[in-house]
Amino acid sequence: MLIRGQAVALFLGYQYISVTLSKNKMFIFRRYSSFPKLPKCEFTPEKYQGPSLEKIKSIRKTHINPIITTYYGKPLAIHQGYKQWLFDLEGKRYLDMFGGICTVSVGHSHPRITEAVNEQMKTLVHCSNVYLHPQIHQYSEKLAAKLPNNLKVIYFVNSGSEANDLAILMARCHTKKQEIMSLKNCYHGMTYQTMALTCSGHYRYPVVQNPGFLRTMNPDVYKGLWGGNCCRDSPVQADRSCDCTNECEAGINYLKQFENDITYEAPKTGIAAFFAESIQGVGGTVQFPKNYIKGVKEKVNSMGGLFVADEVQTGFGRTGEHFWGFQSHGIEPDIVTMAKGIGNGFPLAAVATSPEIAQSLTKATHFNTFGGNPVSCVVGSTVLDIIEDENLQENAHNLGSYLLLELKKLKEESLYIGDVRGKGLMIGVEFVSDRVTKEPLSSEKIMKVWEGCLDYGLIVGKGGINGNVFRIKPPMCITKEDADFTVEVLRQTLKTI
Repeated sequence: MLIRGQAVALFLGYQYISVTLSKNKMFIFRRYSSFPKLPKCEFTPEKYQGPSLEKIKSIRKTHINPIITTYYGKPLAIHQGYKQWLFDLEGKRYLDMFGGICTVSVGHSHPRITEAVNEQMKTLVHCSNVYLHPQIHQYSEKLAAKLPNNLKVIYFVNSGSEANDLAILMARCHTKKQEIMSLKNCYHGMTYQTMALTCSGHYRYPVVQNPGFLRTMNPDVYKGLWGGNCCRDSPVQADRSCDCTNECEAGINYLKQFENDITYEAPKTGIAAFFAESIQGVGGTVQFPKNYIKGVKEKVNSMGGLFVADEVQTGFGRTGEHFWGFQSHGIEPDIVTMAKGIGNGFPLAAVATSPEIAQSLTKATHFNTFGGNPVSCVVGSTVLDIIEDENLQENAHNLGSYLLLELKKLKEESLYIGDVRGKGLMIGVEFVSDRVTKEPLSSEKIMKVWEGCLDYGLIVGKGGINGNVFRIKPPMCITKEDADFTVEVLRQTLKTI
């Protein structure tokens, strides 16, 4: 094709190519027959009029906490969001399949939340809890109705780290024991105390850790010592042989390991609490074998300890079949911590427990300046209404199951995918260089796929101790077209490595 001295823009297949051609230069374009095309979106973002990207980067380098690193080689600067969509400073659209790190539950800038916040801010923005205001009372009653009967007392805080930190204090005060146990590979926050609860070297500073924290083996049925092809509560199972009959043998073996650790690590008087995410999030969407969590809770309770369910990522309908992740394990926790999706990105978190356990914190004054403020309670209440009115839990179940099965098909095409797992719209895809040894795919190849996804307009997260697990945890309002686009983008980017 010979074009002289003019700009040309061509559609070849699905690929849009824009290039300026100079005099007497010949350009040959390659046709792509299956270039993934972003699903339609009727929303038009506002034109960005703020500081330039270079100015933002300069300010960040000078004034922002240096440990806060950005994703991608060229940092993505976001200007606006709408439902499952994000728009950068230039107006380019992206499908957000990470949900602001599993935080945006009902959709970016949901109009009902915007309206509710505006109305509340006209009336009352802040009111300390030493006074009464109706929003905290109405919301706590509505939230408690979503929980098991024994969990009727709600403490409002501002983040998941705060919630878990408070749960540690609550468990120790109630049981009069000190030791807290968690799973290896877990993530429960980054306050000084929850950093000791979290068990991942990525989140461990080289300082003396808080005492009184124990860990036990992570019951990972894909990479751990035990696991089979029917261990997980998921439409997709690990590629491992399984000889189970009536009970999950992997669950039994990991439970024995936990009991062994209790025997050797904990005082004879037992532990104050055991913390567990219902599905590990930051650790790479790790699911536990059947009956493991139930067995742990029974053991801990028998020794006078409490079981704390960390629902920061798995709560509020994300796992689809149930409103709470712990329901999949057939238990009623003693304490539940929640954040992220509770406020659809608004700073809101909570701890729920029984009246009896709540009494343990009356021995001194507990106060949180912003916890349960009128605006946050209105946001939380509106989120609950949206989940119900728009059938988002059902959507998470149906589309999550569909997406998991489509990703399983992709796994059959690509030897680089070692495992697909998850429940509802909490999904992990683990990449390996060898399916037999399960050696993680190199960081160079992971980054090539990850950056390639962004080039197509797809945002996914990364997790796992080696950063080789793609985390797919989108707003629960996504569509089948969004799921298909996600799979096709992964298919195309995997072809580049």
